[in-house]
Amino acid sequence: MKHITPHELLTAADYEEQRIEIRRRIIDLKKRRRITVGEYVTLVFENRETVLFQIQEMLRTERIFAPEKIQEECDVYNELLPDEHELSATLYIEITDPDKIQELLDSLKGIDNPDIVAICIGREKIFANFEAGHSNEEKISAVHFVRFASTPNFRDQLAQASAQALLTIRHPNFQAEAPILDDMRQEWLQDLQ
Repeated sequence: MKHITPHELLTAADYEEQRIEIRRRIIDLKKRRRITVGEYVTLVFENRETVLFQIQEMLRTERIFAPEKIQEECDVYNELLPDEHELSATLYIEITDPDKIQELLDSLKGIDNPDIVAICIGREKIFANFEAGHSNEEKISAVHFVRFASTPNFRDQLAQASAQALLTIRHPNFQAEAPILDDMRQEWLQDLQ
């Protein structure tokens, strides 16, 4: 996907004026791009609109106005955009019981191994490639950035509504899957064009 440049951003005043409508639109968009897998894992698939919104919100929250700082934010958030023939998502491990957060996070160490999280469509399976630095043998982050490199067969299967699609997690301590609904398939097809 084409990277976002500072020239595409609204000014602080214009963003503030349009923010309610923009937020409403992005919330609707993210509903179509969000999938919950099991009790603790949610993925939100990113595109230019979701990333542009995150940049605008960061500039607003942090009161960033200097051109070089705005460029830095664009550079950081552009890393969330998928490359050609790729899907990208933010994976959240959501644990609401404060007494169990550390225990459950620790039990999910290794979720970022290359054969754990996958999208399966028909006979095609593509695995998540996790961004480095969010976990190690001693700790695991609750937020991860992942990429799924697609294949021509995967894209063909995705376009066939009759091909069953699932997002699966096959971790020794956490086994779950969720169906990919048509709204998300349509979003992915747009992303992969």
